[in-house]
Amino acid sequence: MEPETISKNEEKQMSKGNFFRKVCFALFALVLIFALVACGGKSDNYQTSISGQQVNVLILGTFHFNFPNLDVVKTAEENQIDVLLPEYQKEIELIVEKLSRFQPTHIVIEFSPDFQSLIDSLYNQYLLGNHQLGRDEHYQIGFRIAKTMGLQKLYCVDEMGNFTENIINFINNNESEEALAFFKSFEEDSMLNELYPDEPVFKTKGILAELIRLNDENRVKKSLGFYLTGRFKHEHSPYDFTGVDFETGRWFSRNLKIFRNIQRIETQTSDRILVIYGVEHLNILNYLFECSYEYNLVKTNDFF
Repeated sequence: MEPETISKNEEKQMSKGNFFRKVCFALFALVLIFALVACGGKSDNYQTSISGQQVNVLILGTFHFNFPNLDVVKTAEENQIDVLLPEYQKEIELIVEKLSRFQPTHIVIEFSPDFQSLIDSLYNQYLLGNHQLGRDEHYQIGFRIAKTMGLQKLYCVDEMGNFTENIINFINNNESEEALAFFKSFEEDSMLNELYPDEPVFKTKGILAELIRLNDENRVKKSLGFYLTGRFKHEHSPYDFTGVDFETGRWFSRNLKIFRNIQRIETQTSDRILVIYGVEHLNILNYLFECSYEYNLVKTNDFF
Protein backbone atom coordinates (compact mmCIF):
# COMPACT_ATOMS: atom_id res chain seq x y z
CA MET A 1 0.00 0.00 0.00
CA GLU A 2 1.09 3.51 -0.76
CA PRO A 3 1.26 6.00 2.11
CA GLU A 4 -1.69 8.31 2.44
CA THR A 5 -1.13 11.84 1.21
CA ILE A 6 -1.47 14.82 3.62
CA SER A 7 -3.15 18.04 2.56
CA LYS A 8 -1.51 21.45 3.20
CA ASN A 9 -4.29 22.30 5.69
CA GLU A 10 -3.71 19.09 7.62
CA GLU A 11 0.06 19.74 7.60
CA LYS A 12 -0.55 23.25 9.00
CA GLN A 13 -2.79 21.87 11.79
CA MET A 14 -0.17 19.25 12.69
CA SER A 15 2.49 21.95 12.87
CA LYS A 16 0.35 23.99 15.25
CA GLY A 17 -0.27 20.89 17.38
CA ASN A 18 3.43 20.11 17.63
CA PHE A 19 4.16 23.70 18.66
CA PHE A 20 1.44 23.56 21.33
CA ARG A 21 2.79 20.26 22.69
CA LYS A 22 6.31 21.71 22.88
CA VAL A 23 5.05 24.73 24.82
CA CYS A 24 3.13 22.50 27.23
CA PHE A 25 6.14 20.25 27.73
CA ALA A 26 8.37 23.26 28.43
CA LEU A 27 5.88 24.62 30.98
CA PHE A 28 5.59 21.20 32.62
CA ALA A 29 9.38 20.96 32.87
CA LEU A 30 9.58 24.38 34.53
CA VAL A 31 6.87 23.44 37.03
CA LEU A 32 8.68 20.18 37.81
CA ILE A 33 11.98 21.98 38.36
CA PHE A 34 10.37 24.50 40.70
CA ALA A 35 8.66 21.68 42.58
CA LEU A 36 11.92 19.79 43.03
CA VAL A 37 13.69 22.92 44.21
CA ALA A 38 10.87 23.61 46.64
CA CYS A 39 10.96 20.05 47.96
CA GLY A 40 14.71 20.25 48.28
CA GLY A 41 14.36 23.46 50.21
CA LYS A 42 11.78 21.90 52.49
CA SER A 43 14.01 18.88 53.04
CA ASP A 44 16.95 21.10 53.97
CA ASN A 45 14.77 23.12 56.32
CA TYR A 46 13.43 19.92 57.84
CA GLN A 47 16.94 18.60 58.45
CA THR A 48 17.97 21.92 59.96
CA SER A 49 14.98 22.00 62.28
CA ILE A 50 15.56 18.39 63.36
CA SER A 51 19.30 18.84 63.96
CA GLY A 52 18.54 21.95 65.98
CA GLN A 53 16.50 19.79 68.36
CA GLN A 54 19.02 16.98 68.66
CA VAL A 55 21.50 16.24 71.44
CA ASN A 56 25.06 15.74 70.18
CA VAL A 57 26.57 12.35 71.01
CA LEU A 58 30.17 11.16 70.75
CA ILE A 59 30.80 7.42 71.25
CA LEU A 60 34.33 6.38 72.15
CA GLY A 61 34.80 2.73 71.29
CA THR A 62 37.67 1.26 73.27
CA PHE A 63 39.43 -1.92 74.31
CA HIS A 64 39.25 -2.81 78.00
CA PHE A 65 42.27 -1.27 79.71
CA ASN A 66 42.23 -3.83 82.57
CA PHE A 67 42.07 -6.86 80.23
CA PRO A 68 39.36 -8.89 82.02
CA ASN A 69 39.26 -11.27 79.00
CA LEU A 70 35.54 -11.89 79.38
CA ASP A 71 34.80 -11.37 75.68
CA VAL A 72 35.10 -13.81 72.81
CA VAL A 73 38.38 -12.20 71.77
CA LYS A 74 40.97 -12.43 74.54
CA THR A 75 44.33 -10.67 74.81
CA ALA A 76 47.26 -12.94 75.63
CA GLU A 77 49.17 -11.91 78.73
CA GLU A 78 52.31 -11.14 76.74
CA ASN A 79 50.32 -8.66 74.61
CA GLN A 80 48.75 -6.81 77.53
CA ILE A 81 49.97 -3.42 78.72
CA ASP A 82 49.90 -1.74 82.11
CA VAL A 83 48.11 1.55 81.57
CA LEU A 84 49.33 2.80 84.96
CA LEU A 85 52.90 3.05 83.67
CA PRO A 86 54.06 6.67 83.16
CA GLU A 87 54.31 6.37 79.36
CA TYR A 88 50.67 5.28 79.09
CA GLN A 89 49.45 7.73 81.73
CA LYS A 90 50.91 10.56 79.67
CA GLU A 91 49.13 9.26 76.58
CA ILE A 92 45.83 8.89 78.44
CA GLU A 93 46.11 12.50 79.62
CA LEU A 94 46.48 13.53 75.97
CA ILE A 95 43.41 11.48 75.02
CA VAL A 96 41.43 13.10 77.83
CA GLU A 97 42.52 16.53 76.64
CA LYS A 98 41.42 15.80 73.08
CA LEU A 99 38.02 14.36 74.05
CA SER A 100 37.37 17.22 76.50
CA ARG A 101 37.12 19.50 73.46
CA PHE A 102 33.73 17.87 72.88
CA GLN A 103 32.70 19.47 76.20
CA PRO A 104 30.35 16.69 77.34
CA THR A 105 27.60 17.53 79.80
CA HIS A 106 26.84 13.83 80.43
CA ILE A 107 29.16 10.81 80.40
CA VAL A 108 27.87 7.25 79.89
CA ILE A 109 29.92 4.21 80.91
CA GLU A 110 29.68 0.44 80.51
CA PHE A 111 28.47 -0.46 83.97
CA SER A 112 25.09 -1.86 84.91
CA PRO A 113 22.69 0.53 86.69
CA ASP A 114 23.09 -1.83 89.66
CA PHE A 115 26.58 -0.31 90.07
CA GLN A 116 25.39 3.31 89.97
CA SER A 117 25.71 3.91 93.71
CA LEU A 118 29.19 2.38 93.77
CA ILE A 119 30.34 4.48 90.80
CA ASP A 120 28.84 7.58 92.43
CA SER A 121 30.79 6.85 95.61
CA LEU A 122 34.09 6.17 93.83
CA TYR A 123 33.74 9.29 91.69
CA ASN A 124 32.96 11.47 94.70
CA GLN A 125 36.00 10.08 96.51
CA TYR A 126 38.07 10.77 93.40
CA LEU A 127 36.89 14.39 93.36
CA LEU A 128 37.94 14.68 97.00
CA GLY A 129 41.38 13.24 96.21
CA ASN A 130 40.74 10.07 98.23
CA HIS A 131 40.54 7.56 95.38
CA GLN A 132 43.34 6.41 93.08
CA LEU A 133 42.09 5.53 89.60
CA GLY A 134 42.16 1.89 88.64
CA ARG A 135 43.11 0.56 85.22
CA ASP A 136 39.56 0.42 83.81
CA GLU A 137 39.01 2.83 80.88
CA HIS A 138 35.91 4.25 82.54
CA TYR A 139 38.06 5.44 85.42
CA GLN A 140 41.11 6.43 83.40
CA ILE A 141 39.16 8.35 80.76
CA GLY A 142 35.61 8.76 82.07
CA PHE A 143 36.40 9.96 85.59
CA ARG A 144 39.10 12.31 84.35
CA ILE A 145 36.94 13.97 81.70
CA ALA A 146 34.02 14.24 84.13
CA LYS A 147 36.26 16.03 86.63
CA THR A 148 37.67 18.30 83.93
CA MET A 149 34.15 19.29 82.86
CA GLY A 150 32.94 19.76 86.44
CA LEU A 151 30.30 17.01 86.18
CA GLN A 152 28.60 15.62 89.27
CA LYS A 153 28.16 12.02 88.08
CA LEU A 154 28.62 9.44 85.33
CA TYR A 155 25.72 7.31 84.07
CA CYS A 156 25.75 3.50 84.22
CA VAL A 157 23.65 2.07 81.37
CA ASP A 158 24.84 -1.46 80.61
CA GLU A 159 22.35 -4.30 80.24
CA MET A 160 22.13 -7.93 79.22
CA GLY A 161 19.80 -9.10 76.46
CA ASN A 162 16.82 -11.47 76.65
CA PHE A 163 17.18 -15.06 75.44
CA THR A 164 14.43 -17.34 74.17
CA GLU A 165 13.58 -20.38 76.27
CA ASN A 166 15.32 -22.84 73.94
CA ILE A 167 18.56 -20.85 74.16
CA ILE A 168 18.38 -20.65 77.96
CA ASN A 169 17.85 -24.41 78.17
CA PHE A 170 20.91 -25.43 76.20
CA ILE A 171 23.13 -22.72 77.72
CA ASN A 172 22.24 -24.02 81.19
CA ASN A 173 23.05 -27.53 79.97
CA ASN A 174 26.44 -26.42 78.63
CA GLU A 175 27.98 -29.89 78.69
CA SER A 176 25.48 -31.29 76.21
CA GLU A 177 26.56 -32.25 72.71
CA GLU A 178 24.45 -29.46 71.26
CA ALA A 179 25.96 -26.82 73.54
CA LEU A 180 29.54 -27.94 72.90
CA ALA A 181 28.97 -27.85 69.14
CA PHE A 182 27.43 -24.39 69.43
CA PHE A 183 30.21 -22.83 71.48
CA LYS A 184 32.77 -24.30 69.11
CA SER A 185 31.20 -22.11 66.40
CA PHE A 186 32.58 -19.07 68.27
CA GLU A 187 36.03 -20.09 67.11
CA GLU A 188 35.09 -20.59 63.46
CA ASP A 189 34.99 -17.02 62.23
CA SER A 190 37.69 -15.83 59.84
CA MET A 191 36.74 -12.18 60.48
CA LEU A 192 38.44 -12.31 63.87
CA ASN A 193 41.86 -12.20 62.26
CA GLU A 194 40.94 -9.09 60.28
CA LEU A 195 39.30 -7.23 63.15
CA TYR A 196 41.94 -8.19 65.72
CA PRO A 197 45.55 -8.38 64.53
CA ASP A 198 47.86 -10.88 66.20
CA GLU A 199 49.88 -8.08 67.76
CA PRO A 200 47.60 -5.34 69.14
CA VAL A 201 48.19 -1.79 67.94
CA PHE A 202 48.25 -0.50 71.53
CA LYS A 203 51.23 -2.77 72.14
CA THR A 204 53.26 -1.47 69.19
CA LYS A 205 52.00 2.07 68.53
CA GLY A 206 50.22 3.13 71.72
CA ILE A 207 46.71 3.60 73.06
CA LEU A 208 45.75 6.59 70.90
CA ALA A 209 46.70 4.79 67.68
CA GLU A 210 44.57 1.83 68.76
CA LEU A 211 41.57 4.04 69.56
CA ILE A 212 41.84 5.71 66.14
CA ARG A 213 41.91 2.28 64.48
CA LEU A 214 39.00 0.95 66.51
CA ASN A 215 36.79 3.99 65.88
CA ASP A 216 37.33 4.07 62.13
CA GLU A 217 33.83 4.21 60.62
CA ASN A 218 34.46 1.46 58.06
CA ARG A 219 35.85 -0.88 60.71
CA VAL A 220 32.88 -0.24 62.99
CA LYS A 221 30.37 -1.05 60.25
CA LYS A 222 32.28 -4.11 59.09
CA SER A 223 32.50 -5.49 62.62
CA LEU A 224 28.74 -6.11 62.64
CA GLY A 225 29.43 -8.87 60.14
CA PHE A 226 31.15 -10.79 62.93
CA TYR A 227 27.73 -11.14 64.57
CA LEU A 228 26.13 -12.41 61.35
CA THR A 229 28.40 -15.41 60.72
CA GLY A 230 29.85 -18.21 62.83
CA ARG A 231 27.44 -18.83 65.70
CA PHE A 232 24.72 -16.76 63.96
CA LYS A 233 24.47 -19.44 61.24
CA HIS A 234 24.67 -22.36 63.68
CA GLU A 235 21.64 -24.67 63.77
CA HIS A 236 21.08 -27.82 65.83
CA SER A 237 18.69 -28.99 63.12
CA PRO A 238 17.85 -27.38 59.76
CA TYR A 239 15.86 -24.13 60.00
CA ASP A 240 15.70 -24.02 63.81
CA PHE A 241 17.41 -20.57 64.03
CA THR A 242 19.54 -21.48 67.06
CA GLY A 243 22.29 -18.99 66.22
CA VAL A 244 19.83 -16.28 65.22
CA ASP A 245 17.96 -16.61 68.52
CA PHE A 246 21.23 -16.53 70.45
CA GLU A 247 22.58 -13.37 68.78
CA THR A 248 19.18 -11.69 68.99
CA GLY A 249 19.43 -11.92 72.77
CA ARG A 250 23.16 -11.62 73.27
CA TRP A 251 23.75 -8.67 70.95
CA PHE A 252 20.74 -6.99 69.40
CA SER A 253 18.45 -7.06 72.44
CA ARG A 254 21.32 -6.01 74.69
CA ASN A 255 22.30 -2.95 72.66
CA LEU A 256 18.71 -1.83 72.23
CA LYS A 257 18.37 -1.89 76.02
CA ILE A 258 21.59 0.09 76.40
CA PHE A 259 20.23 2.67 73.95
CA ARG A 260 16.96 2.83 75.90
CA ASN A 261 18.87 3.47 79.13
CA ILE A 262 20.65 6.38 77.46
CA GLN A 263 17.28 7.74 76.34
CA ARG A 264 16.25 7.80 80.00
CA ILE A 265 18.92 10.40 80.79
CA GLU A 266 17.22 13.78 81.00
CA THR A 267 18.79 16.16 78.51
CA GLN A 268 18.27 19.47 76.75
CA THR A 269 19.19 20.21 73.15
CA SER A 270 22.29 22.09 74.33
CA ASP A 271 23.64 18.97 76.07
CA ARG A 272 26.39 16.71 74.76
CA ILE A 273 26.70 13.05 75.70
CA LEU A 274 30.02 11.18 75.72
CA VAL A 275 29.54 7.40 75.63
CA ILE A 276 32.54 5.25 76.60
CA TYR A 277 31.96 1.63 75.60
CA GLY A 278 33.60 -1.55 74.37
CA VAL A 279 34.21 -0.92 70.69
CA GLU A 280 32.13 -3.78 69.29
CA HIS A 281 28.96 -2.21 70.69
CA LEU A 282 29.41 0.64 68.23
CA ASN A 283 28.23 -1.45 65.28
CA ILE A 284 24.73 -1.29 66.78
CA LEU A 285 24.84 1.83 68.95
CA ASN A 286 26.23 4.07 66.20
CA TYR A 287 23.46 2.98 63.85
CA LEU A 288 20.77 3.60 66.47
CA PHE A 289 22.06 7.11 67.17
CA GLU A 290 22.41 7.84 63.46
CA CYS A 291 18.76 6.87 62.87
CA SER A 292 17.38 8.62 65.94
CA TYR A 293 15.48 11.91 65.73
CA GLU A 294 16.67 12.75 69.26
CA TYR A 295 20.44 12.58 68.76
CA ASN A 296 23.15 13.74 66.40
CA LEU A 297 26.13 11.39 66.26
CA VAL A 298 29.45 13.20 65.79
CA LYS A 299 32.58 11.54 64.42
CA THR A 300 34.87 10.33 67.17
CA ASN A 301 38.07 10.43 65.16
CA ASP A 302 37.49 14.12 64.37
CA PHE A 303 38.64 14.75 67.93
CA PHE A 304 41.83 12.73 67.50
